[in-house]
Amino acid sequence: MAIEVRIPTILRTFTDGAKAVDAKGATLEELIGDLDSRHPGLKDRLVDKGALRRFVNVYLNDEDVRFLGGLETPVADGDTVTVLPAVAGGSR
Repeated sequence: MAIEVRIPTILRTFTDGAKAVDAKGATLEELIGDLDSRHPGLKDRLVDKGALRRFVNVYLNDEDVRFLGGLETPVADGDTVTVLPAVAGGSR
């Protein structure tokens, strides 16, 4: 069993249009490394200077990983990781 990673529309060019891909790793950092080995360029969109990019939200089983340990958050088979770009805006 692997870990399902749900990919937002804006990053699906890296996954050949796939909405979800499987990956492996013991931590979120290892998982992202595994993703990048099969979908080059994806890591650069998620990580900057050893931390998650400011405007990228990552959830492990619906919990924000920023409150779970960031890139060091443990992951396990059967988990679901969801990547969501932060969206800002509005009207005056």
